[in-house]
Amino acid sequence: MSYLAENYKRRNLSFKKGKGSYLFSTDGKKYLDFLSGIAVNTLGHSNPKLINALNSQAKKVWHVSNSFKIPEGEVLAKKLAKKTFADKVIFVNSGAEANEAAIKIARRYFYSIGAPNKNRILCIKNSFHGRTLANIFASGSKKMTEGFGPKVSGFDHFKFSDIKSLKKKITKNTAAIFFETAMGESGIKVHTKKFLKEVRKICNKKKILLILDEVQCGIGRSGKFFAYEYAKVKPDIVPIAKGIGGGFPIGAVLMTKKVSKCMVPGTHGSTYGGNPLAMVIGNVIMDEVFKKGFLVNVRKNSIYFLSKLQSIRNNYPHVIKEIRGIGLLIGIKLKVDLGNFINKLTENKLLTIKASENVVRILPPLNVKRKEIDLALKIINKVCSEY
Repeated sequence: MSYLAENYKRRNLSFKKGKGSYLFSTDGKKYLDFLSGIAVNTLGHSNPKLINALNSQAKKVWHVSNSFKIPEGEVLAKKLAKKTFADKVIFVNSGAEANEAAIKIARRYFYSIGAPNKNRILCIKNSFHGRTLANIFASGSKKMTEGFGPKVSGFDHFKFSDIKSLKKKITKNTAAIFFETAMGESGIKVHTKKFLKEVRKICNKKKILLILDEVQCGIGRSGKFFAYEYAKVKPDIVPIAKGIGGGFPIGAVLMTKKVSKCMVPGTHGSTYGGNPLAMVIGNVIMDEVFKKGFLVNVRKNSIYFLSKLQSIRNNYPHVIKEIRGIGLLIGIKLKVDLGNFINKLTENKLLTIKASENVVRILPPLNVKRKEIDLALKIINKVCSEY
């Protein structure tokens, strides 16, 4: 009997250790981990540099509270700002917290400039931003919000990548347009450069803030540090998490100086956000991702992986409907039962996870080796051949 609540449908599988792209189960079996804790384990498992950083800091200080300056956080904030659009950073612990903070910041910004009625957030219908009350109603998903009423108001919704739908939903009260640059949980759907550029133009014209959720697609997952970089647009606010911690809980909100001025003392806080343990890990991740050739290699592996998957799709069109993705955020949209397919992959020692629209989500570590991609392809091909 488990004393854990049943809010997760857990697989009957547990692990005792991990190394690189592999996990080793408690019964001694070796699995290729192309789930990475859902786009979290940027550098795979048991990375020596992350272990050394954590061990070193653990001997110094773990937690002091944001009542004091935290030097490790100052360093990480500077690295994030210097490498991105951002001028200011707020640290939290998770993607849900980062998105919740982004919503607060957008509303607070207009309040601070004398426009308190400009407080509605425009999101994509059936999207995903986390599981706080505000975030589930931001998602516009009936399934996610069922049983959690009364409704958290202030959110409007448009159709995925549909400019006409977006324009129709903008009102004089719209404060921000808020969506994932490349959608993960919702089925690995990537907005075009044209769409992102058009949304930025609309935001400029209507004096609306652009919030791009890069919790899952950011930190190199797309092949660039942020997925929006492909379109050469500049957002106003970007929530991040997952990959920036490499397995340690870190979230953050990045923002421009103009927007950040509204966040005065008392407007937002986090007990654990920006703690020294988390910050030293984030600094290592930043250093590794921005090493020469790292992101280039992610893009090369992406091109290889996607092209090989497309070949498998061509060989098994009755099994695979479509290959989706950007960087190492990859989806296989199936024509067959999703749960059964993922179970078969697991039986063949390849770990993946589902996404909406009958999609298998594939998220290897960003430092994955080519031979590991080949092994995954071999397993996927084998499973397809069994249908």
